[in-house]
Amino acid sequence: MGARIYSLTPVSRITTDELREALEKASNGSTRAVVLTGQGTAFCAGADLSGDAFAADYPDRLVELHRVMDAVPVPVIGAINGPAIGAGLQLAMQCDLRVVAPDAFFQFPTSKYGLALDNWSIRRLSSLVGHGRARAMLLTAEKLTADAALHTGMANRIGTLADAQEWAAEISGLAPLAIQHAKRVLNDDGSIEQPAPEHKELFDKAWASQDVIEAQIARVEKRPPNFQGA
Repeated sequence: MGARIYSLTPVSRITTDELREALEKASNGSTRAVVLTGQGTAFCAGADLSGDAFAADYPDRLVELHRVMDAVPVPVIGAINGPAIGAGLQLAMQCDLRVVAPDAFFQFPTSKYGLALDNWSIRRLSSLVGHGRARAMLLTAEKLTADAALHTGMANRIGTLADAQEWAAEISGLAPLAIQHAKRVLNDDGSIEQPAPEHKELFDKAWASQDVIEAQIARVEKRPPNFQGA
């Protein structure tokens, strides 16, 4: 009984697999709450752009991790100790509650790398920050500050890991079946579904495009990318 804490690094094959296994163990034990936080100064700076993020099975593995987080019957509290970028923001959004450090921020830089997001991520972002702000974050890679996150509902509280741990301890004393029911109903909002054929076609087209390769090359060469939309 009680809360468990798990720390994140940049999301890679090892990170997703280890986190999935840890959450599955939490589902089968006496844990009443899980606290997810980052190592160092970031919550999670996104996918490992050294190569793993561009592996053919990476999107599927990340979706599977989200499904596991969704199925965990206890609350997952994100202690957002620093920037949550890309895949890190996806993980933060999958958390049931978020305690955000004052200097943290959220960002989807997909338009800077030629990548596309799955439908769940886009819809969950819109539900947490509002449609207009979600458009700015997705179309222009705009950052969402901690204060703005608190205003929109992305952040439940401003605080530290210790604050998140204290909240988890409080939650551990509440009725677990009532919490499990509320979480299940809240998560069954229709956002996890098979994408429409047109959506999938555009998603696959973006991930397979030359723009993705150009973004990687430009990153290595430390220059602005020259996107061609192909």
